[in-house]
Amino acid sequence: MTEAIPFDLPGDDLFGLDNLPYGVFTTEEDPDRCRVGVRFGSHVLDAGAAAEAMGSAHAELLRQPVLNPLMAAGRPTWQAVRADLQNWLSDPQHRETVGGHLIPLTAVTMRLPFEVADYVDFYASEHHATNVGKIFRPDGDALTPNWKHLPIGYHGRAGTVVVSGTPVVRPQGQRKPKDAPMPVFGPSQRLDIEAEVAFVVGRASQTAARVDRADFAEHVFGVCLLNDWSARDLQAWEYVPLGPFLGKSFATSVSAWVTPLEALEQARTEPPARDVQPLPYLDDSGAKDGLDIRITVTLNGERVSEPPFSAMYWTAAQQLAHMTVNGASLRTGDLFASGTVSGPGQDQLGCLLELTAGKGPFLADGDEVTLTAWAPGPNGTRIGLGEVTGKIAPSPAG
Repeated sequence: MTEAIPFDLPGDDLFGLDNLPYGVFTTEEDPDRCRVGVRFGSHVLDAGAAAEAMGSAHAELLRQPVLNPLMAAGRPTWQAVRADLQNWLSDPQHRETVGGHLIPLTAVTMRLPFEVADYVDFYASEHHATNVGKIFRPDGDALTPNWKHLPIGYHGRAGTVVVSGTPVVRPQGQRKPKDAPMPVFGPSQRLDIEAEVAFVVGRASQTAARVDRADFAEHVFGVCLLNDWSARDLQAWEYVPLGPFLGKSFATSVSAWVTPLEALEQARTEPPARDVQPLPYLDDSGAKDGLDIRITVTLNGERVSEPPFSAMYWTAAQQLAHMTVNGASLRTGDLFASGTVSGPGQDQLGCLLELTAGKGPFLADGDEVTLTAWAPGPNGTRIGLGEVTGKIAPSPAG
């Protein structure tokens, strides 16, 4: 088995030594035992078994059924584990030991990699917010007065965050047809996607102890793609005067793989120029807190958009600072997402609402949406983010 393992990956492999994202998997032979895995090319390393075979001090953390214990251990441990993994997979003297714990991707089933504590979603793209504002408020200002002063967000539902590949059942709820005097109940007719990038919190914080923007890397374990499925007709009827509720809470899909924040060091970039000076706790002047992540959205196998994450107005570090500035604490497993990623071009829009100027068509039963992405890595390499796929299943009501 060892000889068949491609330890020397081609330079263009998106999941090489500079990446090594974490996930959780089961096998057909042992379907009830969840194991921490590390993606390496077209294989998954059983991280706990490999750590035990190598006599690693981190074996216990890596033998857990979810990533949360590793995430809670903090940045020095994250860095030490990552260094061990890179050594085990690159040093020829370890190949015989480690090779026996590499499993083909085709032989595993990926699970939700961490227990989600809380879920927060932001609205951080100026292009997206402007486009949506023009659709919803054609005679008014596209951006609300507060938009350039703070990262706007809402609290979602952690219990309906699902792993990539999970079917998305068309939600039911109240919607009010344009010319109808009263709302009706039934399946959503305007089901949409939102292509997003999400951040997974590892190290917790204390209540009333806010997290400074500069401490982002001490608390955030990693990054993954996210699709915030949205029922636009349910949302339009319910969200005034509060915020998203049933139009969002039925399902949020995340990648099975969490890319370590450290793997994206070469992708750091300055955010777009801002025309409003942020308050001091959000001020990131001169900092490279943005990330150059290139997303591709496909619908039934056809590319429909390529949203650039580097165009986001508010960075994840600012979002984290704002999320905790009132004293709200972080918990291991907190998930916060960027909001729809959109760029200035028609081929860079991250949702069907924008792509069709609100007119549709929206998602039909049987449609399958996939998000993929990559970011610049060291020495001209590319770092892949695990894909997010969801297929629309019909509502039980129709």
